[in-house]
Amino acid sequence: MGIPAYWRTRTQRYALVGEVCHKCGAKIFPPRDVCPECTRPASDPFTFSGRGEVYSFSTIYQPPEGFEEFAPYTVALVKLEEGPLVTAQLTDVDPAEVHIGMPVEMVTRKLREEGEDGQIIYGYKFRPLLRNTLTPRPSGQAA
Repeated sequence: MGIPAYWRTRTQRYALVGEVCHKCGAKIFPPRDVCPECTRPASDPFTFSGRGEVYSFSTIYQPPEGFEEFAPYTVALVKLEEGPLVTAQLTDVDPAEVHIGMPVEMVTRKLREEGEDGQIIYGYKFRPLLRNTLTPRPSGQAA
């Protein structure tokens, strides 16, 4: 990713800013031109809480180029409190301790270095929730 593309996506990378559809109310991440639920334009910015839970995960032992320093590491599908699923690397956790349903929160961390100049790319990762601040679910609703 070049510097211009990195600059354009900085808000979604640092603050989980997506969009909310003003027609159907669906919360969308990453931002898109059209709501995937009702196909209407979705352009109202929405900042996600950054909290969620592990929906699924896999541990990477043979990383792609640029991610060798983190191996082994865990990549997870995180279901945000507001609904969308986000794919992200988990950090600050032993891969053996990760489990489905684990509460997590977004943090900004180094993703990789890029190019001959060693441009450091930062973005979001998720770590175990330090304090259980998840919104309680109504009784009878599955986690």
